[in-house]
Amino acid sequence: MPRRLFEDADFLSAARALAAANGPASVTVTSVTERLGAPIGSFYHRFASRDVLLANVWLDTALAFQTGFVTAIKAGDGLAAALHTPVWVRGNFEKARAVLLYHRDDFAHGNWPQDLKDRVVRQGRRVDAAYKRLARDVFGGVGTNELRLARFVLAEVPKAAVGPYLRQGIPPPIVVDEMVEATYRAIVGKFGTGKKRA
Repeated sequence: MPRRLFEDADFLSAARALAAANGPASVTVTSVTERLGAPIGSFYHRFASRDVLLANVWLDTALAFQTGFVTAIKAGDGLAAALHTPVWVRGNFEKARAVLLYHRDDFAHGNWPQDLKDRVVRQGRRVDAAYKRLARDVFGGVGTNELRLARFVLAEVPKAAVGPYLRQGIPPPIVVDEMVEATYRAIVGKFGTGKKRA
């Protein structure tokens, strides 16, 4: 019987599933290879360590999540960016549980290779640029208060709204979108300036 060939994506998917079910601490070389039925050597052929695997899981999933968010901001649609979180969570529930229930620091241990560190820096810059753009366009500047408002409506409110459902292991209902939208419109209505309030 021919030997099964494993790809990087197989290991990432197995690690993500374990993290979604039981947290990043449950992801070990043994748990991942047993889940796949892969030899341990196959793991180390692809990843220098468990830490590197976890870093890749977090970064790949975070980037997948942020793509729609950043696209909406670039299009000048802050509401769509805020609503991206519950929509993405429903469509990518396992990935959402693996990443949104935990902080990057839960995945980041040991020494990451330089290419991963560089990707994290680029990812952080993309998100910061999105916050700054909304702060400038909707709240009239990029000072501390404007950035605080942008983060609140784009990240803190949506994440808080989906969090209880992620912890219960069920997708957020549509009413979550309605709550996020109502909060977004209220904050922008009170603090927004100029024509891009909606």
